Amino acid sequence: MTEHPVPAPVVPPLVRPRRLRTTPALRRMVAEQQVQARQLVLPVFIREGLTEPKPVSSMPGVVQHTRDSLLAAVSEAAELGLGGVMLFGVPETKDATGSGALDPSGVLNLAITDVVAEVGDALTVMSDLCLDEFTDHGHCGVLTADGRVDNDQTLTAYADMARAQAHAGVDMVGPSGMMDGQVRVIRDALDAFEHTDVGILAYSAKYASAFFGPFREAVDSSLVGDRRTYQQDPANAREGVREALLDVAEGADMVMVKPALPYLDVVRRVREAVEVPVAAYNVSGEYAQLEAAAERGWIDREAAILETLTSIHRAGADVILTYWASEAARLLAL
Repeated sequence: MTEHPVPAPVVPPLVRPRRLRTTPALRRMVAEQQVQARQLVLPVFIREGLTEPKPVSSMPGVVQHTRDSLLAAVSEAAELGLGGVMLFGVPETKDATGSGALDPSGVLNLAITDVVAEVGDALTVMSDLCLDEFTDHGHCGVLTADGRVDNDQTLTAYADMARAQAHAGVDMVGPSGMMDGQVRVIRDALDAFEHTDVGILAYSAKYASAFFGPFREAVDSSLVGDRRTYQQDPANAREGVREALLDVAEGADMVMVKPALPYLDVVRRVREAVEVPVAAYNVSGEYAQLEAAAERGWIDREAAILETLTSIHRAGADVILTYWASEAARLLAL
C-alpha cells in the first residue's frame, strides 16, 4: 500500500490586513482617500437660442441648457455642496476670430452674470476662456493666412476675453487653449482693470486626446483639422510638468491635467511638482464609455462612478471636473 505524505500544518498568518476590512464602518474609518462634494466642479453647456434643454446624444444625461434650465442646474449644484461650475457657451453664430466670446451680450458672458446672480458665493463660478466654441474653424485661436494658429495674436484675444468675463462677474477663468504665455497675459489683463480677485485655473497639461469626441458634440464644434500643434503629445509626461510649472510662474492659482484617467501618472507628477491646488478633468469620452458600458449591463454604474472619481483624487487631484458631479454628491451623501 502506498503511503501518502502527511501535509505540513498551515501556519496561521501573523499579520492579517483583512481585519481592517471586516465591516463597512471599519473600512470607512480607515479609508485613505475620500472624495467630497466640495472638490467637484460641474461643467455645464449653455446654448444660445434654445427654448428647452437639448440632450447631447453621446453623453447620456448631459444637455445643452437654456438660460432657465441652467439656473436650475446651478441651484441644485449649490444645494448639493459642489465646489463650483464651469460654464461653456455655445453661440448661434460664429466667425473667424471668435468675436462672440468678447461680446458683453454674448451667450457665455450673459450666462456668467445669470449664474452669479443665482448662486452668489455658494459656488465658485468658472468659465472656459477659449475661442474654439466661437470660431467657425473650431480652433482655439486666431488663424494666420495659411491656416496656422497665431499664438501671439490669440493672446490679445484672450486678454480681451478675460476682461469681458471678469466684467460679467466670474470668480475664476479657465484658459484652455494651450497658447504659450496665456496665463501671464491674462493675469496682466485682469490686474490692469482691477480684477485682481479673479482667479486663473490654468489648463496646463491638456493633451491632444481621442477622449474629447463627445465634448465636440456638446459645443457644436466646427473644428477643421486637429489641435496637435498646441495641445500636448499623449506620449509626454515630463512636458506636462514643465507646462504646469510655467503656468504657476506666470500667476496661475490652480493648474489642471486634462483628460484625467489616461493621465493619472501626469496628475501625480504635477501634484508632486507644484504647491498650488491641482485639478483634473474627467472628460466627455471617459464619461461616455462608462455610461455605454453601464447601459449594456456590463458594469455597476454607481460603483464605477465613485471608483473613477476616487482614482483621480488618489492620484493627486484636489479638484475634479466631472459631468457626474451632482449625482456623485448625492451618492457620497448616502
